[in-house]
Amino acid sequence: MNYFTIERPANSSFTEKKSEFIGYIAPVKTNDEAVAFINQIKAMHRKARHNVYAYILREGNISRYSDDGEPQGTAGIPVLEVLQKRGLTDVCLVVTRYFGGILLGGGGLLRAYSHAASIACDAAHIMDMRLCHRLKIETDYNLYGKISYILPNFNIITVNSDFADTVTLEILVMSERLDALKKELTEVTNGSANVTDEGELFEDFSSVITKF
Repeated sequence: MNYFTIERPANSSFTEKKSEFIGYIAPVKTNDEAVAFINQIKAMHRKARHNVYAYILREGNISRYSDDGEPQGTAGIPVLEVLQKRGLTDVCLVVTRYFGGILLGGGGLLRAYSHAASIACDAAHIMDMRLCHRLKIETDYNLYGKISYILPNFNIITVNSDFADTVTLEILVMSERLDALKKELTEVTNGSANVTDEGELFEDFSSVITKF
């Protein structure tokens, strides 16, 4: 259920034997969004020789690519394979090539498109999307210290902290750690903390999980 995607569009470029390769990557959720992004890049680079693309979507388990006039297997597939190896989904990647007059050959093209796709991914913020629960924890001040001590052990994300007459914490905890956290909270507070599960959602845990 967990997946990797990107937060916002990013791009990077390099030059190989006078040909410029520009990799553009963007988050997309539907086929229409992917096509719209591809068309946007094509409109930006009408004079480019090629606008190669690949995209992967969770919706419908779709993966598509295009060589856009490059020799078959030297462009679209390498771009798609970079996305697959990175484990990325709900993303579209377009590599624009301005031909510099020097032929690269099949192997050279494959390496160039792979590199352009890789540096575009490197330029993006990768999000580690985890299925999680949003919990509201209401407790007395005298128990706050015990609760705040155990929370870091569960890789939680703190959404909000309210210190009024009582302490109210709103946190996100990964679904697979939910039961263990609830049990620990019950033990350290002798069941006196009020814990409310406000539902399940996907959220980016890249800030608390080992970097991608």
